[in-house]
Amino acid sequence: MNRISVIGSINVDLVVEAQKRPIKGETIFGEAFSIVPGGKGANQAVAIARLGGEVKMFGCVGDDVYADAMIRNLKDNGVNIDNVKKIDDVSTGVAVITVAENDNSIIVVKGANDCVDIEYVESVKDEILKSDFVLMQYEIPLKTVEYIVDLCHENGIRVIINPAPIAEISAESIEKADYVTPNEHEAVLMFEGMEDIEDILKKYPEKLIVTLGEKGASYFNGSEVINVPIIEGVNVVDTTGAGDTFSGALVKFLADGMDIEKAMEFAQCASGMSVERFGAQGGMPTLEEVEGRMKNK
Repeated sequence: MNRISVIGSINVDLVVEAQKRPIKGETIFGEAFSIVPGGKGANQAVAIARLGGEVKMFGCVGDDVYADAMIRNLKDNGVNIDNVKKIDDVSTGVAVITVAENDNSIIVVKGANDCVDIEYVESVKDEILKSDFVLMQYEIPLKTVEYIVDLCHENGIRVIINPAPIAEISAESIEKADYVTPNEHEAVLMFEGMEDIEDILKKYPEKLIVTLGEKGASYFNGSEVINVPIIEGVNVVDTTGAGDTFSGALVKFLADGMDIEKAMEFAQCASGMSVERFGAQGGMPTLEEVEGRMKNK
């Protein structure tokens, strides 16, 4: 089995459910409040583990009441947490999420995620170098992302970048990455002056995979743009974590030896299933569930 490492954020999600989002200066009543595990890195690691992948989490938490709960949650989901570090006098990362109108809005406070720096990477470097695949996002310092891309490129480790939340990273890092998985909005912002998704995809054949919400996901195979549709019959409950489920599932199925299109099909299925239940991680399906849904699609 290929070894997958996720290097990224570990957050606690503070989730408010409401009928609508308040406008500026408005106060409204919500319908429910929940505290659930989150962070794009942790979400993607859990998605991989739920699907049966061998995955290690690399990241940092603070010294507050949430730290042990977030670490325990990763372990309970089958994620290796040996390299998760606690940082004194820093808060664990927090995401404040509003779920309304069949969508979500999120504000992230990085906290200990900013401590996933180059010094931390050097302290766990030997473990990272045991990886076959490394998955990263942008909720940790971008210098760290670029440093790890170089490290992995030099050592023949396949790198997947999920560029969210969107931020500027060096073109060299994008070139060195094996796959980059923005959503449609992020893709347009990444490539300033280019608004047509097909033109953007053609810039990076078999590297760039763009998720398009209800329109599925697309990539360019070198000769044509391939679109993989979403699964049918989805009952949307909560879209939080759908993109993380896709990214984690994509890496897991690529690590299993699937080609890009097949891995995207399974990742789309996992992502679609994830929105049918509440919570970023709460809705993430198992491998058995995904295989069952694929057989019946």
